[in-house]
Amino acid sequence: MTTKFYRLKHILLYVMSIVIFSCNTAESNDREKAISEEPSKEITYHNPIVAQRADPWVFKDEDGTYYFIATAPEYDRIEMRQSKTINGLGTAEPKVIWNKHENGLMSHHIWAPELHKIDGKWYVYFAAGQAEDIWKIRMFVLSNEAEDPMTGEWKEEGQIETNRDSFSLDATTFKHNGEQYLAWAQAVREEGGTSILLSKMETPTSLKGEEIEITHPEYDWERIGYFVNEGPAVIKRNDKIFMTYSASATDSNYAMGLLWADEDSDLMNPESWHKSEKPVFATNAELRRFGPGHNSFTIAEDGETDVLIYHARVYEKIRGNSLYDFNRHTRAKTFTWDEKGFPDFGQDITD
Repeated sequence: MTTKFYRLKHILLYVMSIVIFSCNTAESNDREKAISEEPSKEITYHNPIVAQRADPWVFKDEDGTYYFIATAPEYDRIEMRQSKTINGLGTAEPKVIWNKHENGLMSHHIWAPELHKIDGKWYVYFAAGQAEDIWKIRMFVLSNEAEDPMTGEWKEEGQIETNRDSFSLDATTFKHNGEQYLAWAQAVREEGGTSILLSKMETPTSLKGEEIEITHPEYDWERIGYFVNEGPAVIKRNDKIFMTYSASATDSNYAMGLLWADEDSDLMNPESWHKSEKPVFATNAELRRFGPGHNSFTIAEDGETDVLIYHARVYEKIRGNSLYDFNRHTRAKTFTWDEKGFPDFGQDITD
């Protein structure tokens, strides 16, 4: 293979806007750096995008900037990264925007932060326990009025109060037909476990009206280790509201399910929501993808392609409690839509 052919092949693979003058080591290093900073028309992601970050959330702002926020392995802080590309999030410098309290509210198990922009203002929704009662986990909110969420001051807005004061986490929010909604996981059934609930929002930090249950762990695959429905994420396509969620224990049994409702239906009517009987994305040992889940959605650098952001491990066996095995890595995967207009996450396709 000639040097010229090698260079052309490399350019076609990564679609880089750089001029190659030689093949020495210095040039190779520069080229690798450019690959992480420039978008690729082939949309090749270098997985894992970010190591040891679970419950990943990527928000793409109007100017094309990607912001990344996720559960830190120490469960003690909220940090954020920004980049013009998804690949670039892996090498971007993380900035700690908030640290846990020493005691009381928000002092333990800082989990699953999500970044949202509502009416021009930034909000971070997250879950937290207490040092004195580590499983008394509830949902909290931070806000920031700065144009760039990496700057400015993050203000504690307090707890999101729900009708039932019980274990609750994984809040996500979306707007539809002029209404802001909150979806989250909460323990509401006598049998235990967590269900996904939905409510309209009075403000970005408070709920209003009815709180409905739209799914609970009813199938065997949702009840392995624990009865779990959690981590909702919403994407609107093809005249429908799709909501993914994750189920079972946070080991190789963790998997994603799918809910959907017609966009013109009453979202606050539980009967409007339909549910997949089987997981739509789960462990694939041949691809070394174990326990994929707790995802978010974003748009690729081309402004068109849908991207699944999720965490998974590369091995099955875990010693001890899976919550304290920190090798859940953030991954990115483009996906398509089938002939019925439903998402196809590529269960048997590598990232």
